[in-house]
Amino acid sequence: MDERSIRAMYARYIMHRTQIYLDDLQERALAARAERAGRTKSSLIREAIDSYLEQPSAAETALARLRTAVAHAHGCASSLPAGEHYVEELRGADRERARELDERPRER
Repeated sequence: MDERSIRAMYARYIMHRTQIYLDDLQERALAARAERAGRTKSSLIREAIDSYLEQPSAAETALARLRTAVAHAHGCASSLPAGEHYVEELRGADRERARELDERPRER
């Protein structure tokens, strides 16, 4: 038995009452949809809330995208030296460039 079926079976015992405010257009549209579906407005509202809550948050979506990008990028730069060696090469090149600049005659 799925969660929705269990929830429906025990609904009258575990429901919490809440109040929401709808504008006229929302009320009319909700009432019309409930009538067409042969359901109550409350059941449609609960279904809409369930659908909303099942969706991942923006932060969860962003984290999932980042993890996917990292997984796809992993190993794609295997020709680069290890991080510490790569940084030392860059620093060495920077030191060499600074030395060359220091040795240039100054223009006046």
